[in-house]
Amino acid sequence: MAISFDKALGNLPKDLGLYARRSTVLASNIANADTPGYKARDVDFRSVLAKAGGRQLSLKTTQGAHLSGPSAGLSGAKLLYRTPNQPSMDGNTVDTQVETTEFTKNAMRYQSTLTFLNGKFKGLKLALKGE
Repeated sequence: MAISFDKALGNLPKDLGLYARRSTVLASNIANADTPGYKARDVDFRSVLAKAGGRQLSLKTTQGAHLSGPSAGLSGAKLLYRTPNQPSMDGNTVDTQVETTEFTKNAMRYQSTLTFLNGKFKGLKLALKGE
């Protein structure tokens, strides 16, 4: 009987990729906190995960040299502009406290997803060994 990794692992690998890509977006916001005119970006992450549900996200290629394959990014998601709580005089919409909080929450979700994925692999390894 063949083992289906897609069924065994569920959406965990896709979720892990989405969290990794969101970390990049949030880190970019934090890095540009002092850049005049920079607009903070983020993703409606819940809708992206809901869309990813049980189907495979696909890569959008814009050139023939791009590789095709399963997506680990936010290909189906639009980067939205974050609405600032208190706009600054220079047009920058980054609130470092909000961005740091979102980055920390995202890092915790990434780590917990990685822990669940690791548990799945340990279970598969035990099943293959017959223990």
